[in-house]
Amino acid sequence: MGLELKNLYDDFRDADTIKAYAKIIAEDAKKLTHSINIMEVCGGHTHTIMKYGVLQLLPSNIHFVHGPGCPVCIMPKERIDHAYVLSQQPNVILVTLGDMIKVPGSNGSLQDARSKGSDVRFVYSPLDCLKIAQDNPDKTVIFFAIGFETTTPMTAALLDTVIKQDVKNILLHVNHVTVPEPMRALISDEACIIDAFLGPSHVSVISGSKIYEEFPRDWHKPVVVSGFEPVDVMQSISMIVKQFIEGRCEMEVEYKRAVTREGNLKAQALNDKYFHKVDFRWRGLGDIPQSGMGLREEYDRYNAEKIYDAILPKEEIDDHKLCICGDILKGKASPPQCSIFGTACKPTTPVGSCMVSSEGACSAYYKYGNLV
Repeated sequence: MGLELKNLYDDFRDADTIKAYAKIIAEDAKKLTHSINIMEVCGGHTHTIMKYGVLQLLPSNIHFVHGPGCPVCIMPKERIDHAYVLSQQPNVILVTLGDMIKVPGSNGSLQDARSKGSDVRFVYSPLDCLKIAQDNPDKTVIFFAIGFETTTPMTAALLDTVIKQDVKNILLHVNHVTVPEPMRALISDEACIIDAFLGPSHVSVISGSKIYEEFPRDWHKPVVVSGFEPVDVMQSISMIVKQFIEGRCEMEVEYKRAVTREGNLKAQALNDKYFHKVDFRWRGLGDIPQSGMGLREEYDRYNAEKIYDAILPKEEIDDHKLCICGDILKGKASPPQCSIFGTACKPTTPVGSCMVSSEGACSAYYKYGNLV
């Protein structure tokens, strides 16, 4: 009765273990012939790095480059405008995931639309749309779907249920994107400074670690699939450094407790049933071929983008001129280099998407920057 229950993640936040890895990394880093720039693809890693002071634990020849793995941050303004316009339609309930509500489009955010009378709601699971639709049979529920490979199966599961239960009043506006294509685009850039990648583990649970094998094989960029706790990150950094000092270039998995090479085959099959690869315009990165997931044509009757095509804006819209989210997402700049960071742009008044999302780099630096 007197024993305290131990959290499952306690060992992965243990200070002594973190310091031990820091010592190992420091010793190994002395053997490096050049500095290493590691891109953590996912914003979840960025927040771990900032929150737990990982930057201060690393030697001066190991650097982090922040990547585009934040689904809210990479959403272009014109697609946010789609959601804004849809939310204003008669008898429409616009549903999305939490952070998306605060991202500014050219007309304002979905939060602004809600303040003007639109019925905008956020959910923790796409399947929550079923209850909303059931409670509002005379309204059309439009789910504005976002996220990487991690959340795509949940949207597919929603559509699967809608079809099986013959739900008449749910539509989808799909904005799902995939990880390998932007990684490929970044390292194809002549100005690329990336030497290695921390691969996102939650994406890999679904897609499998096989999606990163091309990067060491074809691009000579090591990848270590890392968990999100600080011990995970430190161990993954150590694995990358050891590859460099040993002259190896491989794809390795640190997060072996959940990631396999093949991934979740059932989730992949569900995705393939309802979605196909499409081109997608990324905020800050531009058009990336085959980097998005779109509904297959046979499901057009559930596709809000097709049904409301006539009223949806088509013009591409760039970010505010003073916002450098694009360069941050490309790994070419860090948040403190932005002239409006922490002044005109902060969580209460975000100018760019990187300050809005809980996974955004600017948000991480604003929240934990005093630790750096």
